[in-house]
Amino acid sequence: DVDYGVQGAFYLRGSAGGNGLWAKEVSHPSGVPDTVFATDDWGFGSSVGAGVGYETGTGLRFDVTADYLANDELSTTISGSTNIANGQHKLELRSTILLANAYYDFGLGGGGYGAAGGAFGYVGAGAGVALNNVISHGPGLPDTRGDNTSFAAAGMVGVGYDFGQVVADIGYRALYINSVEN
Repeated sequence: DVDYGVQGAFYLRGSAGGNGLWAKEVSHPSGVPDTVFATDDWGFGSSVGAGVGYETGTGLRFDVTADYLANDELSTTISGSTNIANGQHKLELRSTILLANAYYDFGLGGGGYGAAGGAFGYVGAGAGVALNNVISHGPGLPDTRGDNTSFAAAGMVGVGYDFGQVVADIGYRALYINSVEN
């Protein structure tokens, strides 16, 4: 191949993963007093996503992604409430997450920038929006459902290997959703 000094390339990406959901507290949508409760169990689920991006050839890359996240079992146990049925209440979250992301790729062992062949590591950050759908299950009244849109942000770190036409990586993404309401 002839190298004319041209750097960079567009790319398509796909992702799949498992997730854990934690929240400090939950509040009941009725809005009546004393309806904020500490959570007592993590939620768990999965996500799938796709995106399109541009890799500059200097270690920087940028992409936009859309991910669908499903999570179940986040819970709170209510006792002594006069407004809400006492017992365990569970939350289901379904979100579509749209993010604009920036990454820095660095070579591992071979020197050079980014995923230019061989092993590499990366760090990244993203910002965007979460389109949330929430269902709460609990004793007493029927399930409550609701939708909201919220700011979302992410931090990413991982390692990968550039095989030429295909790049594979494994990483961690911390996702922040400002508000999940129903």
